Amino acid sequence: MLVETVCSAVSAAGLGIAAITAYRKRFLTATRLAAYSLVPVGLVMTGAVGWLSDIVFKPVVWAGLGVLGLAWLLFTTTRFVERRTGGTRKERKAAKAAQREAVAPAASAPSLGAGSPASAPRAQAAPAPAPAQAKGKKADEDFSDIEAILKKHGI
Repeated sequence: MLVETVCSAVSAAGLGIAAITAYRKRFLTATRLAAYSLVPVGLVMTGAVGWLSDIVFKPVVWAGLGVLGLAWLLFTTTRFVERRTGGTRKERKAAKAAQREAVAPAASAPSLGAGSPASAPRAQAAPAPAPAQAKGKKADEDFSDIEAILKKHGI
């Protein structure tokens, strides 16, 4: 009963403001205000306000809303994690398998794959590890080029 009275008062006030706005020759705005003002009365007449007030005051409804909120939170969390990790579990396994088949760990060039007839008779030999001095010498040559460029520019 109280809800219907409040909705009627809000509608009456809105219609009064719409009348004042129309008096000031702002007819489009006045029409919009009148439309918004009639919504609460329409909701009361259809019974939607009574239905909503019945739902609001039941604890079971609030528990159901909490369960729905938890379900939504779990769903969005799993979608977020799935996007960060790169897909579903099957997709990740397939990607790892494809990565292992693409290049052998110690190979200098990509392998041809398991289905290729040319790769079957050939045995893949691991390259011999380079001596420590050769690695150090090559690194020094690389840095000497950089040092020359920096000296050229006065840095």
